[in-house]
Amino acid sequence: MLTVYLYGVTDEYSKYNFSNIKMMDFIKKILGKGEQETLKEILKGDVFLVDARSPDEFASGTVVGAVNIPLGLITDQLTRFDAKKRIVVFCRSGMRSAQAKGILEKAGYSGVVNGGAWQKVQSEIK
Repeated sequence: MLTVYLYGVTDEYSKYNFSNIKMMDFIKKILGKGEQETLKEILKGDVFLVDARSPDEFASGTVVGAVNIPLGLITDQLTRFDAKKRIVVFCRSGMRSAQAKGILEKAGYSGVVNGGAWQKVQSEIK
């Protein structure tokens, strides 16, 4: 039995019947790997870049133009998100941004993208 502890992932998990879907397909969906558009294409548009890492991590380097909204503060900072723009969240490895994506989608935001690691997002912008 798989127990999922990531915030927002359990709701997504309940939508699937694992006798009909491969586990990796589920993981890819949760981590945002199943997006129709590539990250590079998304970043060419008008996006709101959110670094979900801690302020100390953010200060050590981030994506140009990103704002820092740590994962633990996302719910309290929902008014900072622009529903008219695509939201790309990222962190150190993609785990916190996956959780942030789940929180934002649960709050009604659509088109949220898990960018994964911040270095990956930065490299796609160049």
